Parts: sequence; structure tokens; C-alpha cells
Amino acid sequence: MSILAWIVVGLIGGAVAQLLVKDDPIGGGIGGFVVTILLGIAGALLGGFLAVALGISNGIDDFDIGTILLAIVGAVLILVAYKAVGGRGALRA
Repeated sequence: MSILAWIVVGLIGGAVAQLLVKDDPIGGGIGGFVVTILLGIAGALLGGFLAVALGISNGIDDFDIGTILLAIVGAVLILVAYKAVGGRGALRA
């Protein structure tokens, strides 16, 4: 995938994950627009790794609905882990 495709997948995956985990998406969430994209990209990597490890999929190789779904699942896992460990208080020192 191209860098632009990763950014689009990251934006969609991160925003949907924030909606599912009840965090304000795009701008008001954990860290804003850029963090939403980075969350989705990290979620795509995590989701792709888990899908390959479980033998469900070949991971994230094309820009398609499966890649976006893997990004959402991975980003949700990251958000749940983040909230379990530190929540919003972790951002405020």
C-alpha cells in the first residue's frame, strides 16, 4: 500500500475505533487528528499481525474493506489496553 492509503486506512480505522470505545473521534479524542491516524495505522499493523498469527487472513496487503476492518479491530484493542493501563489521566502529568 502507498503512504496515502496507509493514512486513509489509519484515519478510518482510528476514528471508528474511537467511536466504538466511546472516545471523542477526530480532534477531541486522545490526541487529535494526527494521533487518530497513527492509532489506525498501528491498529492495522496489530490487526494484520493477529490475523496472520491466527491463520484468518494474509494480513494487510491491499487497500480493501478487510484491511480497514483489521485496522479497526487492532485500534480498538490498542484503545482498550490504553484505557485499562492509564486512561486519560496518563496524559496529564
